[in-house]
Amino acid sequence: MPTHEPDRRDPGPSLEQILGLIAPGMLDVVVAPRGTGVPVTDVALHDPGEERDDGTWAAAGLILLVVGVEVASPDAVDVLRGADRAGAAAVVMRRGGRGPRAALLEAAGRGRTALLTRRPDQGWTEVLGRLRTALVHSAPAGAGGTAGLAGLRLGDLSGLANTVADLVGGAITIEDPQSRVLAYSRLDHEPDPMRRLTILGQEVPRWRVVELRESGFFQALWSTEDVVRLPADARYAERLAIAVRHGSEVLGSLWAAADGQPLAEDAAASLRTAARAAVPHLSHHQTWGRAAARAREGAVHALLRGDVRDAQEAGVATDRPYAVVVAEAYDGRASGAGEAYDGRESGAGKASGVAGQRVLDVLALQAAAYRPGCVSARSGRLLYVLVPAGDGETDPARTLLATARSMPRGVVLAGAGPVAAGPSGLSASRETAELVVRVLRERAAGLPAGEAVSAVAAYDEVVPGTTVLRLLDRLEPLWGSLSGPVHAMVEHDRAHGSAYGDSVAAYLDASCDTGTAARRLNVHPNTLRYRLRRARELFGVDPADPAVRLLAEVGLRLAARRPPGADGR
Repeated sequence: MPTHEPDRRDPGPSLEQILGLIAPGMLDVVVAPRGTGVPVTDVALHDPGEERDDGTWAAAGLILLVVGVEVASPDAVDVLRGADRAGAAAVVMRRGGRGPRAALLEAAGRGRTALLTRRPDQGWTEVLGRLRTALVHSAPAGAGGTAGLAGLRLGDLSGLANTVADLVGGAITIEDPQSRVLAYSRLDHEPDPMRRLTILGQEVPRWRVVELRESGFFQALWSTEDVVRLPADARYAERLAIAVRHGSEVLGSLWAAADGQPLAEDAAASLRTAARAAVPHLSHHQTWGRAAARAREGAVHALLRGDVRDAQEAGVATDRPYAVVVAEAYDGRASGAGEAYDGRESGAGKASGVAGQRVLDVLALQAAAYRPGCVSARSGRLLYVLVPAGDGETDPARTLLATARSMPRGVVLAGAGPVAAGPSGLSASRETAELVVRVLRERAAGLPAGEAVSAVAAYDEVVPGTTVLRLLDRLEPLWGSLSGPVHAMVEHDRAHGSAYGDSVAAYLDASCDTGTAARRLNVHPNTLRYRLRRARELFGVDPADPAVRLLAEVGLRLAARRPPGADGR
């Protein structure tokens, strides 16, 4: 069978172009007998079962990913020769530990098909996705042209949104098929209410999604390759939308809205052009952008645990000081205990209400816009932000904390740790910031029911509180092995539902002022005096005794950390 020669009229991108668009080091060129300027038509997985009756394959111009065969395998030579007969542009095999055999190198040098190897730490799925994305990105623009979009870095969705906004003459939002916001164009004018809600929530409001679905708008959008118009009404400006497709797959959609002036007459035509240009960018986001974001967030969590090896992957400059800010979506049910940070969930571990999660979303957006180099990562109901400090700056998180303070009261707590000179100090800054949040959480839990929480602080504002928490963390294991009057009182309260401990704690917190403590407990002063007397009679807990008073301060604070039912009763 003669070697296939690609169609000269549309040779497609070259192997060199494709390799230039994927991550460096993902694939290595072992032998390229015709160089890397050979045209590529597609990328496919190799399956020996697809051979024709004459033993050949339909592989002309393809990059073949040979799953299950490494370069040291005896089968490698036969696979390479078969691919060469079929006119494949290149084959990719797993590198393995021993490297290619001499026979394979000799066969590759005599043929026309390039031999590439895959790094051991790269999966076949990721390699396939990146090669296909690079192929789409390298393909000719086709009719209509996309001159204004040609210079964008692959995957730069924010740049894409701004460029499309210039083409269309309106505000652009790029969404995935689930109506989540992937990027939006700069805000040159005050957005209409729907655009503001969509951007702040990072997704189209659920009620709006239901409204568009029930009206048939989404059915029209996903079933056509043309622009779909959503007329203006009394609430919102006119919208134009178009689905972004790669073959039969819907990757997302582009939305254009009037931005201070009506959309241009050719806005629909410009949006069609933009949808074609958006394919490689959304394909890139789908195949590796999310994976890269997860990897980056994982690197941030590793850095916060003290592993500095992935600092650069986390986006942190190794020669720059940072402070860690921790924000918590507060729901009033956190235990206050000091769990070890594990990069997942801590404290109560449950996401609070939608309002709290939205506040964290907005804070993450504000952090990204606050200053270049801010890095953030989510962990359950917590948001961690690494804020770079300027030369000599001692309070880089001040503005970000002010933003948190301006959020709706009652749904967020935020604390900042001290500035760390480098990546090795970020774990300590994170631990301190978490202590600040714990102090604020305990203060919030002590507020009367219904009183709004406004809790934002830097470390130097709550040093006494964080010091007490550190001491209690050290004392807690020892306290559990001891016994005494306070232990007996606490166990009685848990077994019988009494409130002697709460009464003593309120009395001590009020500096032994019966009237103030009674008001905080919402009981009559005589009721409180009775409880204090019975605590002395039943358990020997006498606040007038300095030693007992100290033990009660410690024991009752530790007892408050135990969630209901922790003792199994």
